[in-house]
Amino acid sequence: MPRILAIDYGQKRTGIAVTDELQIIASGLTTIPSSTAIEFLKAYFTKEKVEAVLIGEPKQMNGQPSESASIIKGFVTHFTNHFPDMKVIRVDERFTSKMAFQSMIDSGMSKKQRQNKALIDEISATIMLQDYLTRKMF
Repeated sequence: MPRILAIDYGQKRTGIAVTDELQIIASGLTTIPSSTAIEFLKAYFTKEKVEAVLIGEPKQMNGQPSESASIIKGFVTHFTNHFPDMKVIRVDERFTSKMAFQSMIDSGMSKKQRQNKALIDEISATIMLQDYLTRKMF
């Protein structure tokens, strides 16, 4: 069974998470510079079967698009130009960074470790993906 990949795209960094082959568990894969995202994905897609890609959709509390929505929309366009046959699923990414930070606290990470923004982005992508998997099951 092919995997599902999640992307937490940001202006500087992009967090990436992926499912296992049975699409049960989401795991953080890496955080990369956003400028290298397409090249990274090209290489990853040649090694692994991926059936769909989740891309975070940043929204404000009232459901309206956030300031960074236009940046991510540009990335989605760029992504679909490079991977026209890949299924893209947009998912609400509200609170994922806060949830990622809280999970770092809960797991006992030091203050210095919690300042690692790259790790927060990777955990955020993992949270988005695991939430999607949970909703898909029910």
